[in-house]
Amino acid sequence: MSSGTILLIEDETEIAELLALYFEKEGFRLVHAANGEAGLQRLEERAPRAVLLDVGLPGIDGMEVCRRIRSGSDVPVIMLTARDSEIDKIVGLEIGADDYVTKPFSPRELVARVKAVLRRSEERPSKPKIINVEDFAVDSGRREVTLPDESVVRPTAREFDLLWYLAENQGLVLSRSQLLEAVWGYDYFGETRTVDVHVRQLRKKLPEIPIETVWGVGYRIGR
Repeated sequence: MSSGTILLIEDETEIAELLALYFEKEGFRLVHAANGEAGLQRLEERAPRAVLLDVGLPGIDGMEVCRRIRSGSDVPVIMLTARDSEIDKIVGLEIGADDYVTKPFSPRELVARVKAVLRRSEERPSKPKIINVEDFAVDSGRREVTLPDESVVRPTAREFDLLWYLAENQGLVLSRSQLLEAVWGYDYFGETRTVDVHVRQLRKKLPEIPIETVWGVGYRIGR
């Protein structure tokens, strides 16, 4: 039984062939595109469950491809890069990537990360509900936030998952490690900075929502 389609946008054929072996062994069908233009076309044609996206693509680079994906889709995106720059990771997460893996990487680890991202992205409350955080209404069914002036903001999939978990635990101080495990679904190998990046994005989109930084620990929403 197929576990679904994974789209790989990667210009290195050797990497594509290697990953195809590992993903197919786990029941996935890996569709390969060698550049950004082809990748965006495959995304529309194949409706993959997740996208593995190389940053250093010829033509349209991976960052721009991610921006275009996020303009119309919440499909999970894991970025692959040969650059181990903290700035690159932060930019990738800020434009909507769900994860960021530095080359060289273990194919088994990448498969595990994809499974974790899929598991978390497809977990939804059995019955949609609304949690009120002061004057904000966080709606799990529509995956949107209604502001006090009745305007609506729709965070990215991962931003919403983080906000929802904080809202479900109003008043509790949650460590970055707790948030990583609950929202991303696995050990992020100490890269807790990703929580900070997503909180910063939420604060940009929802500047009045009461997400409090508890220094040296993590975050809390509400009292």
